[in-house]
Amino acid sequence: MEAELTALAASGATAFVGLMATEAWNQVRGRVARFLARGEDGEDSEAVDAELEKSRAALLAARRSGDEDGAADVTAEWRIRLRRALRDNPEAARELRELLDELAPHQPAAPTVTVNNSTNGGTYYSPVIQGHDISGLTFNGGGAVSSRPEPGAG
Repeated sequence: MEAELTALAASGATAFVGLMATEAWNQVRGRVARFLARGEDGEDSEAVDAELEKSRAALLAARRSGDEDGAADVTAEWRIRLRRALRDNPEAARELRELLDELAPHQPAAPTVTVNNSTNGGTYYSPVIQGHDISGLTFNGGGAVSSRPEPGAG
């Protein structure tokens, strides 16, 4: 159960911080603040709203300066806070799931990346691989090593 709450807190923090950097933030900020203020010791949604705006300013400043660690710190702070809220109030998990479902249409779309690779020219007597983060591959050849001379050798 703890792992599920940790994952839910991470999803919530990622969604909230992701929205902070979008135009949709103004539309969803109040709803997020009300959720976060619920059950807090003496905090009201205005105080939480002020904290959210402070986090948003820090996030935007970090992104403008290319400080990915600073941006990640904002997410980590809200992840910790959400995890505590979920641990302290079991009903909060259901409410957070509902809120994330409501916010889903406002989430920025994941970027689509298209990669086109081509290999041309030359003669290749073994596999040619282009990629990113390739590890743990084993190639077993069944044939003999070719004794063909290299082009231009001779």
